[in-house]
Amino acid sequence: MMDRNPEAAEPAALLERRGAVALITLNRPRVLNAVNAALSAAVGEALEEVAADPGLRVAVITGAGRAFCAGMDLKEVAAGGSVMAPGHEDWGFAGLVNHFIAKPVIGAVNGFALGGGTEIALACDLVVADENAHFGLPEVRRGLFAAAGGVLRLPRQVPKKIALEMALTGQPLDAATAARWGLVNRVAPAGTAVEVALELAGTVSEGAPLALQASKRLIHRSEDFGSDWEPAMWDESEREWQAVFASEDAQEGSRAFAEKRAPVWRGI
Repeated sequence: MMDRNPEAAEPAALLERRGAVALITLNRPRVLNAVNAALSAAVGEALEEVAADPGLRVAVITGAGRAFCAGMDLKEVAAGGSVMAPGHEDWGFAGLVNHFIAKPVIGAVNGFALGGGTEIALACDLVVADENAHFGLPEVRRGLFAAAGGVLRLPRQVPKKIALEMALTGQPLDAATAARWGLVNRVAPAGTAVEVALELAGTVSEGAPLALQASKRLIHRSEDFGSDWEPAMWDESEREWQAVFASEDAQEGSRAFAEKRAPVWRGI
């Protein structure tokens, strides 16, 4: 019998290696990359692969087709299903929002990112948005709230009143407005979000792997402390510094600078 579900034969997310950069693509374009359990599992497994592969230094996440992500697959939820990765519910929505990896993650928002789509973008370290992209948290208009990190991360990334307006009205922001409020790092010309994100990832990947990871960890951990004069924060920084300073890459960086050549990083 012919398979009536053409999506069933396709992976829910794809991982492609571009040198030191991993391109992860949400791959349910027929439903605008709405998140179901299969997509959460596929993305979570891709992130695990990125974390474990010393040849990969940065991940870029984008969506297949005309949308980045339309959020949670409400049809699957209405049918009583879960949208979490089976056996890895701790990874959170889309296998990503509670799934920290030390390597930088860049969102390439190629179309609209609504609800969970915005929450995926909020979980990324950097975001490049197509000039036609839109971000929004419409959950309150469906009797819900943005529980996959939206109401938690948004006020850390944009002014509180902007976060409240987005969460309480459910109205979307266009890419230019999102960039103005700091939700987006770069706005790309139409159709080039992935290209621009890969260029940004290439620039990031030129840094030493251990130094990149320490920088990411410390920036995220800094939010745990009330003041940048807090001794515990400096203790944390000192621990990371000692490990990075003792690495072979730190010696290679100094040698390469003195010899006026590009460094060759080994991640050790």
